[in-house]
Amino acid sequence: MTAGREDLEARSGSATALLRTLVGSTLRPIGGWMSAAGAVELMGALGVPAATARSSLARLCTRGVLVREPRGGAAGYALDPEAVPMLERGDARIFGERGATARWCLVSFSFPEHQRSLRHQLRRRLAALGCGTVADGLWIGPDRLEPELAEVAAEFGADLFTGARPAGGLPADLASGVARWYDLAALRALHESFLARVGDALAPTGDAEAFALWIRVLDEWRVIPYRDPGLPAAALPADWPGSASAALFARLHRDLGPRAVAFASRVATGSAADDSAARSLPRSAALPAALPPSS
Repeated sequence: MTAGREDLEARSGSATALLRTLVGSTLRPIGGWMSAAGAVELMGALGVPAATARSSLARLCTRGVLVREPRGGAAGYALDPEAVPMLERGDARIFGERGATARWCLVSFSFPEHQRSLRHQLRRRLAALGCGTVADGLWIGPDRLEPELAEVAAEFGADLFTGARPAGGLPADLASGVARWYDLAALRALHESFLARVGDALAPTGDAEAFALWIRVLDEWRVIPYRDPGLPAAALPADWPGSASAALFARLHRDLGPRAVAFASRVATGSAADDSAARSLPRSAALPAALPPSS
């Protein structure tokens, strides 16, 4: 894997983060290529200066997300083929159905002191994937994370156990466990911040405004399904804001996503997006305006 290609800990709001979000959400539906001038113009619609946009494009080339590819005499950028699986995994996490959690995965590890840097790296990776902490060397996550956790466990030589069920199994027991394993206050703050910032956004009138709002909404939302992997509702407080934030995201995805793709196609390739491009947007089967940059 090219260093930095799959940056699960990337913060939202920066120029490079916005470009990653733009690439991940619009480049595949419009054919996997955008002109250099079009890419700079799209970033300009997000309020990113041209020089900063070019630096971010170069950075994503270095990180193995984009490759420079001229077409028809025009400089441009295409997706690195090796980045496509990463984007598809992101689609599944961001837009995929998050069913009820009945079973859990456990990741167990122990490193000698001279390998404490590996221990630190593994903890960061597990946290970025949405795992909670049972004990110093024992982490837990919903069983839907098994494919990702299997890769991480193999990479670091950790032990992965699947199909675990907490003893007792009653809602009260599970709620007590989840409250110990996860920082629910921090997760609540993520959902409430999204609702507060996005819920007050003005409805866009033009496609450029719809594009800019959608990319910023998606960039803001994309970190939440990784921090909150879909914890069981029975284990969460009755006033948990996760369902409301997910419903808001789903509505904006439905309303703004196709318009954003159509605008990106016109600007990045100089042609109108066809219906197949809009239909190829990721869909959220489980889930039924300008946004300022994140702080």
